Amino acid sequence: MKPIDYFKLQAKNLLKDYQTQFPVYDSVIDDYLNDYKPQYFDVGWIVLDFDIDDEEKFTLMNAQHIIAQLAGFDKWTDMLKSSEVQLELGKLLFDNSHKISVQEWKDYLADAENDNNLTFDDETRLEIFTMVFANVDGHQTMFVDYRLHR
Repeated sequence: MKPIDYFKLQAKNLLKDYQTQFPVYDSVIDDYLNDYKPQYFDVGWIVLDFDIDDEEKFTLMNAQHIIAQLAGFDKWTDMLKSSEVQLELGKLLFDNSHKISVQEWKDYLADAENDNNLTFDDETRLEIFTMVFANVDGHQTMFVDYRLHR
């Protein structure tokens, strides 16, 4: 499956998970909160961390935007315009989010580029990620992995 098709599937899965929303009464606040019965993503954490307003309609476009961010892109259109190498790196970053978050990866790259006084091209970034994170066990992010199944 091509990386962009993979991301489209993930966005559809996120939307499906969000649509499992149901109200739950919270006696502490004497009001209803939303809960979810997701299969793919921890929707509760996504709602909190991505500041999703439960009163507004959550659409496929919203899900695509979040998936793009989880793959290291600012927005879905940036992902669509990216190269195959950038998409492959984004897929690896998404698939290894239990090992390293997008922010941790960006910080790691910035430090490595600063230490070496250079800027890595996309192929080198992909190679670094593959060698240091994708093919190496033992890393664990200090951030939330929003995926339910690995």
